Amino acid sequence: MDIPNLRWWGWGTLDQDYSLEGRPAFWPTLQKWLELPDEAIEHETLPVSLEEISLRPPRLDAPMLSSLRRLLGEETVRTDKRARVEHAYGKSYRDLIRVRAGHIPNPPDAVVYPADEGQIVALLAWAADRGVAIIPFGGGSSVLGGVEPEPGDRPTITLDLARLDHVLAVDPVSRTARIQAGATGPEVEAQLNAQGFTLGHFPQSFEFSTLGGWIATRSAGQNSIGYGKIEDMPQAVRGVTPVGIIETKNTPATAAGPSLLQLLIGSEGTYGVITEATMRIHPLPAVQDYRGILFHNLEDGVAAFRALMQNPDLHPAIVRLSDAPETAAYAVMGHEHHGLRRLADDLLGWYLKIRGYDLITGSTLMLLGFDGDAEWVTRQWDLALEICGDHRGLSLGRAVGRSWIRDRYAQPYLRDTLLGHGVMVDTLETATTWSNLMHLYRAMVSAMKGAIAATGGGPGYVMTHISHAYEHGASLYSTFLSRQTPDPDPLAKQAQWQAVKQATTDAILAAGGTLTHHHGIGRDHAPWLKEEIGPVGMKVLRTVKQTFDPTGIMNPGILLHS
Repeated sequence: MDIPNLRWWGWGTLDQDYSLEGRPAFWPTLQKWLELPDEAIEHETLPVSLEEISLRPPRLDAPMLSSLRRLLGEETVRTDKRARVEHAYGKSYRDLIRVRAGHIPNPPDAVVYPADEGQIVALLAWAADRGVAIIPFGGGSSVLGGVEPEPGDRPTITLDLARLDHVLAVDPVSRTARIQAGATGPEVEAQLNAQGFTLGHFPQSFEFSTLGGWIATRSAGQNSIGYGKIEDMPQAVRGVTPVGIIETKNTPATAAGPSLLQLLIGSEGTYGVITEATMRIHPLPAVQDYRGILFHNLEDGVAAFRALMQNPDLHPAIVRLSDAPETAAYAVMGHEHHGLRRLADDLLGWYLKIRGYDLITGSTLMLLGFDGDAEWVTRQWDLALEICGDHRGLSLGRAVGRSWIRDRYAQPYLRDTLLGHGVMVDTLETATTWSNLMHLYRAMVSAMKGAIAATGGGPGYVMTHISHAYEHGASLYSTFLSRQTPDPDPLAKQAQWQAVKQATTDAILAAGGTLTHHHGIGRDHAPWLKEEIGPVGMKVLRTVKQTFDPTGIMNPGILLHS
């Protein structure tokens, strides 16, 4: 993604951050939870400068670069340091600790920005003839190593789709839109909103991720309950493979054999390059009404959540239930108020306490919202509040919803700050049935805490929310924080993270959860894919890979473990 003020060493752009001003409880509470030393709070470790980073020279020799530039155009091919650094990693914790230290042993040898599908066809043919690896790149927000070049001697080109960023056509009668794969979330929504529609896909990476990346990784947006996950949205997909163009038929449904469309969704650039898709779109809602509901404990919240999802008359846009540690974190992160607002906060705290709720030591917060016309939304809320009341839920009103909407894309910036103060922070996610949800939750959290302690991370802090739910089950999304190892070597920090990742993923699979609900496989999850789908499933995927990519140039090492 060619953004001038991009943080190549972190998340987002340099003109944005997650401000801690006016949140006086944050650092003292975090220090207590993680047992951080005073020096970690007082002194911030900054990333190295771009000038300090030394990259190996491009392995494409002069004749190869000359032929590539003749093929695509001089301005399309870049080999400068900034372009190669920005495309060397995604945005996972593992990625950021390495790039902040300037540890980039396997950068791409060149980055190309094709202007159209024809240039992509030409590039893949050129690369197949020369054995050059190609990595499709959307927004670079992968958290599983999905855009990182494979170690080894093979030259690698990153194919950035930033110039393919248009909504090509909108069919208001059928409610579909043809959209190019390189369009970011804001670009998609701006072009659809202008015609009265929305895609309804809002992942936390919305500002910087792309349509092609969402499809390639089976992404889920924060409003997936109302609009579906990304695999529910494409009606047709078109892409370029090393053996030719593939395009599925633009129909609402078909019985013509196994779904080729679903085979391409989640393929993570290993078969080819998704160039465009026909997406199912929705009229812009007249009203978005999001509120907070407080429950005495997680069990009450889960029971209410399940009842909401299994009621055929309810159609929420979003339901998100935080466990007690995440609820406490939200309370700690709140802005300090003064005057009448401080008095209102004190009165609310007193009222909650006499009702038996406590934001710090046990209560759980649900964010619940509906999109639609005003009259329908009012009826939905009447029914939803009745169901939540049956499970001792207390409505906190719309302030919670407004706060969440304000900060929902800003939270990844906080991770950059935490990394600078010696904090390891990352997430893992999974999904299971309602009947297994609490068992999986306990196993997942226990494994995280045990691994953090075993790696010298101190007590750690693990917080989880339940979201992306269905009639039959829901996803779990856990964030863990701990002290980083004091060893300054980024590979030592990576080893500490890997131990937590290994233990937790093993526990998830042993407890009946899926390997991933919406982050994909990438390089990091590939070692567990065989356990998830079995040896026959792996053979099928390898056969498909061989069919689409017989010379093995497409995103090698991703999805299918080398």
